[in-house]
Amino acid sequence: MSEHDHDGGHGHEHEDGHGHGIDDPDHVHNAPLTDVQLRVKALESLLTEKGLVDPAALDALVDTYETKVGPRNGALVVAKAWTDPVFKQRLLADATEALADLGMLGRQGEHMVVVENTESVHNVVVCTLCSCYPWPVLGLPPVWYKSAPYRSRVVIDPRGVLRDFALELPDDVELRVWDSTAELRYLVLPRQPAGTEGMTEEALAALVTRDAMIGTAIVRAPEAAEAAEAAEAAR
Repeated sequence: MSEHDHDGGHGHEHEDGHGHGIDDPDHVHNAPLTDVQLRVKALESLLTEKGLVDPAALDALVDTYETKVGPRNGALVVAKAWTDPVFKQRLLADATEALADLGMLGRQGEHMVVVENTESVHNVVVCTLCSCYPWPVLGLPPVWYKSAPYRSRVVIDPRGVLRDFALELPDDVELRVWDSTAELRYLVLPRQPAGTEGMTEEALAALVTRDAMIGTAIVRAPEAAEAAEAAEAAR
């Protein structure tokens, strides 16, 4: 593993065993299915007909990652780290063990590293070869995370990519890009917004977004978060 202190430096070098899993992209209602989606549908139908796959179990699995896991697990981890200094140190020292103690390890998240945002350092995560992503804490990856433009540009021009996400960082903030692999996946520990120190873990977790844990956003205080949501809705 190597880390470079200049903008755009990889936080992790790829290893030869990088895996390439198949992830289902979000599908717009009434939009034509892609060739891959058609193949997946056909395979699912065939396996269901032969009694090898239970549709209810499959639906339950998808629902778990899309609605029950989503970024909720990660948000709870972040909130706990903000309110529990001992847990935070354990999380930064050995994320795999700390997350395992919370029951948040499993497929696509066997080996985890948590990197902390500070006043002087901002971290962002990518998988340049495919779409490796920490499912147990963030659920299914967003479409843009898997897209070729994001995977290539965030390494070359990370500040430009963050501007596309409406995130402008000061010039004196060091930007570190961490490259996930099938063997090692990253989670960003965002900075806690000022004025939220007295909030409960549950209330803090509600402020934490998926993008903040990837590094393409920051966590905002309740008033600022509401204003940002209103601005996004007005676009």
